[in-house]
Amino acid sequence: MRGAKTSDSVLATAMKLAKGIGKVGVLAGNGPGFIGNRMLLQRQDAANQLVLEGASPYDVDKVLTDFGLPMGPFAMADLAGLDLGWDAATSHGETLRDVFCEAGRRGQKTKAGFYDYDDNRKASPSPAAETLIRDFRAGRGISPKAFGEDEIRARCLLPMINEGAKILAEGKASRASDIDIVWLYGYGWPAYRGGPMFYADSIGLAAVIAGLKRYGIAPAPLLEDLAAAGKRISDQG
Repeated sequence: MRGAKTSDSVLATAMKLAKGIGKVGVLAGNGPGFIGNRMLLQRQDAANQLVLEGASPYDVDKVLTDFGLPMGPFAMADLAGLDLGWDAATSHGETLRDVFCEAGRRGQKTKAGFYDYDDNRKASPSPAAETLIRDFRAGRGISPKAFGEDEIRARCLLPMINEGAKILAEGKASRASDIDIVWLYGYGWPAYRGGPMFYADSIGLAAVIAGLKRYGIAPAPLLEDLAAAGKRISDQG
């Protein structure tokens, strides 16, 4: 991470150290979530919204594991612990996470989260979790609707790409390939898809922009500028 006063010699030493211990170093600018977690938050928010609107958490996870990711958002949330950052003293059932945690469903550590877990941590879809989700929607007057695989995939991945473009524009990453390296080595993005920014180029920036607009997300200005110039996001940096 480059701080406001980090010297080039310190960065060079850090990158050399990473290589020496068998790691792949990526230079990132300072900011909440840095590169990987900042993009991951967009995916998690999108996945949560899909479930609120009617998608099954198990369908969302399956679409992303079928895409090649090692774990879906809800299996990942269970692994991390749904109560990470949650405070029982201030929880009043305002979010689905609140409801799950208040019910004692806090992930793998309690053998119950979005999934149920046996003694070997083997996951299975949970009727109890589905009931909590259904009741939460009903309490807010949400009529659930069905979602196809293409929409689930687009609504989870396109916001990540959009955030990656913002990270590039802000100089928090030096080049698009650095973002891809973070996701390939740190988050299990399927190597044969080349990273999220490479994936954006592979489907075309015009398609990325159209998809974002379709789902009510303002495209990052960098994406629109590159598309208008007939360039790829990998041309940055």
